[in-house]
Amino acid sequence: MHREMSAHLVLDVTSPATLAFEVATSTQLAATEALTVSIDGSFVQPREVLDHHGTRLHVLEADVGRLLLDYTATVDGRAEPAPTEDSDLLRYLRPSRYCESDSLGPTARAEFAGLEGYDLLAGVSSWVGSRLDYVPGSSLPTDGAVRTLLARQGVCRDYAHLVVALLRALDVPARLVSVYAPGLQPMDFHAVAEAYLDGQWYVVDATTLAPRSTLVRIATGRDASDTAFLNVHHGVANLLEVEVTAVAAELPDDDVRDLVVIG
Repeated sequence: MHREMSAHLVLDVTSPATLAFEVATSTQLAATEALTVSIDGSFVQPREVLDHHGTRLHVLEADVGRLLLDYTATVDGRAEPAPTEDSDLLRYLRPSRYCESDSLGPTARAEFAGLEGYDLLAGVSSWVGSRLDYVPGSSLPTDGAVRTLLARQGVCRDYAHLVVALLRALDVPARLVSVYAPGLQPMDFHAVAEAYLDGQWYVVDATTLAPRSTLVRIATGRDASDTAFLNVHHGVANLLEVEVTAVAAELPDDDVRDLVVIG
């Protein structure tokens, strides 16, 4: 499957800052790609740092000024999945900053009693999708799964956090993945969950806003704290513009009951 994607970010750096971007496709995915960064018209070169599961961070010591980042990539076919280690399965069973699986244990056991395996993945996806309303701007960057469930609304990362927390509460390893999502409306960076069953990671997207088979992996981690497209350290930088595109040669139908692997 041929897919094309891009990201355009504009930041106002008001105090020298360390910036870490996660916008590039994960290791070995892109057939072609280009990333450029400029500050007040002068090009600068970020350094690439490799994180878990092929996540690529581009880190830059940014001076004061208007910063522009542009990224483009094409992807053909699918990459081989990164190996899963025993430590990964333990890590993705634990509660984390935005996925409070320990608090949601009673809810998970009550709502999904009797379900296991693939039926459990479909059940959690449908349950979260029917309990939440997708409302842009309705959540705060500090909201976790518990607050999302109480508010009954959120955006893609909130849906994914709740899915991850419920699955972990039922002893299914689960993690968050940021992706480019052809077909997504409105277009943006997208977040989905992945659950581990029978030696494979399967994508769970309770928003059902984009075909799962078209997704392109950017970053993988415990929750949004590991997968945010921008982190600012040691200074101040305000995000002014974000423009994301993602298109695929075709947009296939998607059924929540199907098992899909992110390519």
